[in-house]
Amino acid sequence: MEALKKYWEDIMKRLMDQQEEPWLERKVTNLHERGQQVKRATFGVKPYHRVRYENDSNISYMLSLSLLIKDRQNYYLEEGVYPCKAFLNEGKLIKQVTETETSRVGEERLASAFMNKHQDQRLPFKYDRRAAVQYAERWWDSYNPAYKHFDVDCTNYVSQCLRAGGAPMWGQSNRGRGWWYSGSSWSYSWAVAHSLRWYLSGARQGLTAKEVTDAALLSPGDVICYDFEGDGRFDHNTIVVKMTSKGLPLVNAHTTNSRHRYWDYEDSTAYTPSIQYKFFKIGAE
Repeated sequence: MEALKKYWEDIMKRLMDQQEEPWLERKVTNLHERGQQVKRATFGVKPYHRVRYENDSNISYMLSLSLLIKDRQNYYLEEGVYPCKAFLNEGKLIKQVTETETSRVGEERLASAFMNKHQDQRLPFKYDRRAAVQYAERWWDSYNPAYKHFDVDCTNYVSQCLRAGGAPMWGQSNRGRGWWYSGSSWSYSWAVAHSLRWYLSGARQGLTAKEVTDAALLSPGDVICYDFEGDGRFDHNTIVVKMTSKGLPLVNAHTTNSRHRYWDYEDSTAYTPSIQYKFFKIGAE
């Protein structure tokens, strides 16, 4: 553990000296390109599994990272919890890896499963954006016991936020229809990233949304969907909770739990140059 802590102490120092490790380099480079600066960086290490064999060992742990970012005259705190693994030999750190963020799961449904073909117009609902954001801030790094916790939890978390904002459920108990959660069962669109993306594109009742072409058109409480590999299958969802001084979104997310993260995820270990996004304004006509 001492070797691991020393490793991250060195990383924090190098980060402040603008000499980042490769997996942090994109994050800090992008901050500089946006005219922002890291003013303080702190970390915590929480091991949860260790395997030993003779002189070798590996430790699985969660890294909590907090960055105080200066955004023109304002400041905000970006926080994240990242799953990592360290490999040691005779107590010396040999290799450190950060696990890839991805939410590819087996359940996938087509757009037609979620559309109400008998309605051409979306039925708007009264959406309490403040309540959705408050929920997102309350539960970004923990799990509401009223809901099931999934290993891949990003879409479940976003759905909970939307529900807290007053989004109406419908379609129960057909898992391939609508958007709903009952405790013992739920729609695919509630918990599967690719399914929620298609649901938001097609729904005409209950939870509805309007797709827009640019992240700058979003507001706190809206949703961004991510196709990291650009292959048409969406992997991840986030909720917008704040805007930068330039009017661009900061998001919260689960799976790799993150708070006030810049929306484009170019700092993610799952990022590829082929990434595609979908931007949804919730409750818009």
